[in-house]
Amino acid sequence: MDDLARVEHLADLADLLRPAAIRTAATLGVADHIAVGVTDTERLARACGTRADVLDSLLRYLVSLNLLDRDADGGYVLREAAQPLREDHPYSLREALRLDGVTGMSDVALMGLAHTVRTGEPAHVGLFGRGYWDSLNEDVTHTEAIARASSGQLVFDAELILDGYDWSAVHSVVDVGGNSGTILTGLLHRHPHLRGTLVDLPNQAQVAAGTIARAGLTDRCEAVAGSFFDPLPAGRDVYLLSAILGDWDDEQAVAILRRCAEAARETGKVLLADVNLNVVMRGEQAARMELWLRAMMPTPVRTVEELKRLGHAAGLRMTWEGPVTPVRSLIEFSA
Repeated sequence: MDDLARVEHLADLADLLRPAAIRTAATLGVADHIAVGVTDTERLARACGTRADVLDSLLRYLVSLNLLDRDADGGYVLREAAQPLREDHPYSLREALRLDGVTGMSDVALMGLAHTVRTGEPAHVGLFGRGYWDSLNEDVTHTEAIARASSGQLVFDAELILDGYDWSAVHSVVDVGGNSGTILTGLLHRHPHLRGTLVDLPNQAQVAAGTIARAGLTDRCEAVAGSFFDPLPAGRDVYLLSAILGDWDDEQAVAILRRCAEAARETGKVLLADVNLNVVMRGEQAARMELWLRAMMPTPVRTVEELKRLGHAAGLRMTWEGPVTPVRSLIEFSA
């Protein structure tokens, strides 16, 4: 490979236009419109809410990427490689790639990767000057993205929370940072004697309120807007933290645990159901996945022993240790 070829190869590796174009097409729903017969630029522009001239540049570029083709009439058709951009595709990538989605908004922050490499903080902070969750909560329109991302499926062995803990003597539970409400509604369905409260930032709490209503649980459950860095609803039996602490450094994690301890008082429990993503960071793509996760969250890997030390630093005493899977653990603390 000569010098010019090396330069061209490196420039191609660093090209930002290709992923930006594909993600823009996902955001606009280009593949969905073409799939239902909207194939010419003018009609596609109206359907997508764009300028026709700029959209045509995007479409022609997607042709050069072998994602689109032209038919005999000059319209655009989907090639097989672009089919996963359709929302109704069985392996759809549209939600993951769209720039106004929860994942897409997170991925954009990768442009701040230098900040992560320098400081260990999430890239979002370096690019936008604030945390990802603050950004997601700053605009009420982001509730649509949060709602779209709420599949209702339990992930990272979250079933352990429902079945791996003795809920029989528990009457009330607070899901601290409960996001869409998927875990809390699943917990209340599994254990009909429980009453629940979900606490999260306003946009997440709004989505969770809809999840609770659709689950038919409004008589036993509520969503409350708030931050886990502020005082929490006090006097409940169990304060659940599920997959929360990985998004925060040790100092912030201890502050969150202290808020739970304050609310739990002498009789309540803090149930830490944290996620350890070490297993996800292995394999042939280990370096890529490790770098991606570190750009998104400061501590994607914490051992059970490290979690216990955080609880101790927050003034909590471990009273029970539950089962551990490759990605999830359960630890009960008392104040």
